[in-house]
Amino acid sequence: MTAFTSARLTALGALTVAAGALLVAPAQAQNHPISGQQRATAQEVSQRGVPVADLAPNAPDLYVVKRGDTLWGISGLYLKSAWRWPELWGMNMQALPNPHLIYPGQTLYLDKEGGYARLRTTAPGSGSASSGTVRVSPSTRSDSLSSTALPTLKPHLIEPFLVEPVVVDANVLQRAPRVIATQEERVLMASGDRAYVRGDAATPLTMEPGEPRQFRVFRDAVALKDPQTGEVLGYEAQYLGKAELVRGESFEKSSNGKGGIQTDYVPATVDLTGAKEEIRAGDRLLPAPAREFISYVPRAPRDGTEARVVSIYGSSASGASAGSAGQNQVVAINLGTRNGIEAGHVMRLMTKGDVIKDKTDPKLPMIKLPSESNGLAMVFRTFDRVSYALILEIRTGVRVGDRLVSPQE
Repeated sequence: MTAFTSARLTALGALTVAAGALLVAPAQAQNHPISGQQRATAQEVSQRGVPVADLAPNAPDLYVVKRGDTLWGISGLYLKSAWRWPELWGMNMQALPNPHLIYPGQTLYLDKEGGYARLRTTAPGSGSASSGTVRVSPSTRSDSLSSTALPTLKPHLIEPFLVEPVVVDANVLQRAPRVIATQEERVLMASGDRAYVRGDAATPLTMEPGEPRQFRVFRDAVALKDPQTGEVLGYEAQYLGKAELVRGESFEKSSNGKGGIQTDYVPATVDLTGAKEEIRAGDRLLPAPAREFISYVPRAPRDGTEARVVSIYGSSASGASAGSAGQNQVVAINLGTRNGIEAGHVMRLMTKGDVIKDKTDPKLPMIKLPSESNGLAMVFRTFDRVSYALILEIRTGVRVGDRLVSPQE
């Protein structure tokens, strides 16, 4: 590695740390403190931009953002290595609160000077600061910036997975409210059916203000095991559908037929909506998370990061243990927030390297072929010890146990 390459990767690593600090919760940011040197390096890189040689061959000098664009797509439009977006966009600790958000109608200008390139929202030499102003048409309409900002990836590719996979501790589902009966004593339930649910004795389902009304239905938490150590990293629950609470648990008093009064327990009532699979008694409910706009910066994790594919999402539901994942499929990896993994981290997929018999040698020894670059994946959802990544580019199928590394390695 040349001195120049080493210095550039060091700068990128420092910038990644600095940029990441803008995007993580305070508790996470405290786990990755930024030194004065890292901050200075990040600011230097962001002020300088990227070498012109690192731009994509047909990077436009001017581009008007359109609806349907994605941050990843624009990153690839301008850069050979799309994960270097923070450098080109000029993210530093003094930038706008959300410098990665780009909106339809904005004009992006590529400023090339002194062998380096920077992307701006004002024309080079105009002397005006980047305001990030969005012109909305017609003029009588205004939109929330969070609703108009470009998504990082095509929404239809990841939106289902932002609510579907849930990684829990072993006992979470066991304590969650459970379906106990249906309105018409059906064995299997689907969208539009009404069901009755019983909560935990300590936390019953109620209609009190502030209590959740929207739930997701899950079944069969499957252990996610580290492919190298066999350690259980968490339990992935199978997503079945949605449920809306229409009546809370209660107790009703009635005659016991002997001149006395008895108190009867009445379970909560839910309406099943958006069922992906048939729901049955014993399935569990967890509160649905608040819907939020998610846009994150494509960037490399810190140098030396190495993960393994734990599972291919959806294979556990069918009991499949083999197979491979392809383009636009989702895989779980064995690193999470405790390892510094964040949404937006781009990682390079590596093949395992097959073990073959050397037929050119009379002794027929077994030879392990080297690992090869196999594509890219972007992390979009994280848990404590597990994360989910979307396969963006792929050459051959991804299998459980395959490595993921920082893309510049």
